[in-house]
Amino acid sequence: MNSANLTLEGETLNARATGALFWPAQSVLCVSDLHLGRTERIAREGGHIIPPYENTDTLQRLEDEIRALAPATIICLGDSFDDLAATKSLTEIETDWITRLQAGCEWVWIEGNHDPAPLDLGGTHRETLRIGALTFRHIGDGQTTGEISGHFHPKATIPTRSRSVSRPCFLFDETRLIMPAFGTYTGGMKTSKPPLSTMFGKDAQVVLTGSSARRLNLHPSSKGARTPASSRTG
Repeated sequence: MNSANLTLEGETLNARATGALFWPAQSVLCVSDLHLGRTERIAREGGHIIPPYENTDTLQRLEDEIRALAPATIICLGDSFDDLAATKSLTEIETDWITRLQAGCEWVWIEGNHDPAPLDLGGTHRETLRIGALTFRHIGDGQTTGEISGHFHPKATIPTRSRSVSRPCFLFDETRLIMPAFGTYTGGMKTSKPPLSTMFGKDAQVVLTGSSARRLNLHPSSKGARTPASSRTG
């Protein structure tokens, strides 16, 4: 299954197996936490050398989503770059690639905590964006209904008979949704630990990403209901 439907403030959204979110009624595609330039930032700060392929992989997966869905609006929900200097580390090929992806659609950069919205890569730049009943911002305020945010990189694990399977996930209830990180080199935060465990009530659910989108209760109320355990990866 490529996506799982969920409802937020009466709006039907498609939580995609890729980690992207599609809002069919408004033709909006939203991705969060691309963290482009992460390997460059780590190398610049003297960290472990990681093969520098995350930009290519992240942009290719984003292009695949755009080709499949043909959205009218694309929202990058903050932390699109790993830091401000990373916006300057893009190759000419990568810069041209982003320009091509922006063609024919409205492109919105939401400011993140790692990066302000890039001013020289086209598109518009916002701290918060409201469309109809839904509000898009990088870090949720915990009070706004219909809020879609990122930042936390939620990740959950399903225990199986032989092993546990860990996946980035959408974390949501009827009023708020936290997006998984779309970037290739990103870690995950436990859904069972603060702050995520304190942000949602008993009705919270997750949609696991990966080869297919799987919707599960985070806190099952009935005996035998399936629930994801949680894990953290670097």
